[in-house]
Amino acid sequence: MDFDPRDFDDARDRTEDLRDRDGDPRDVFTLNLDLPRGLEREIVRDRDREYTLRGSESRTLATVGAFRVVSSRDLRDHHDRPADPRSGDLRHLGEQGLVEATRVPGSRDHAVSLTKEGRSLLESHRDPPSREALRRDFAGARRDHGHRQTFYAGVKRERELEHDVQVYRAFEREAERLEERDARIERVVLDYELKREYQQFLQERNRGRADSTGRPDRTPGEVAAWAKDHDLPYRDNRVRFPDARIEFENRDRQEQHRDLEVVTPHYRGAHAAAVASSGFESYSGGLRVQTSGRRGGRGLDPRLAEELTR
Repeated sequence: MDFDPRDFDDARDRTEDLRDRDGDPRDVFTLNLDLPRGLEREIVRDRDREYTLRGSESRTLATVGAFRVVSSRDLRDHHDRPADPRSGDLRHLGEQGLVEATRVPGSRDHAVSLTKEGRSLLESHRDPPSREALRRDFAGARRDHGHRQTFYAGVKRERELEHDVQVYRAFEREAERLEERDARIERVVLDYELKREYQQFLQERNRGRADSTGRPDRTPGEVAAWAKDHDLPYRDNRVRFPDARIEFENRDRQEQHRDLEVVTPHYRGAHAAAVASSGFESYSGGLRVQTSGRRGGRGLDPRLAEELTR
């Protein structure tokens, strides 16, 4: 280890300073990003390109990247007004090629997503990990590299935009409840990430084998153990996944998580029955949220397996 942990003190101090402020729940996604935070736009470089950003635009990029898609009306511009793709922050980000807006079918809403350039900008401006994150990583206490937030680019499921834009709304509601309990949110993990890790587990023994058929050879007992280790429900020979998982520390600095599932009017048949039996607490507005220690979620669609392992 040819580094001095003191080199990361500035990044750690800035993160702790931001955590101590009462503010927007979206601030969590910019904690470990070295991007502008003020009211005035500043020049930001990524490879051979230059961009200009201000604090509200940095926050928008990080929030959109964390959830893949967010409705424009759920974002706020630098005047703390609902964002509009035709003006202000979103227009500026779009003109620079950092975000794109897609009309949600049957709605006036626009789903905002990062472009590849937008995601590259976030990735290239991550702060070095804090001393605490380094300590946990090298002690083997974490397999997720110190709560590293994953950022996404592009729209993956256009037919599900109506559902997907509501995941951020569910997060906002739960973030308020967690903050009331003095919890500190670390990151959000989407179902894509959990399903990708599951597929990697299923295919682990097939990697590098010329005679592999591509069919996983995990036993039900091994799958059940994997699900238990990840605090995911396993029933009817299926692992069920939430739409999103909020990882946080409670007031006693204990690591916990809360799983979110958005229920839309289109949930029918077996899917609806699975959600109904998952043990979620029901909220108005079509949202169901799983509290820590209880389990539930959606099963993995086998058609997504190839996409998730790319």
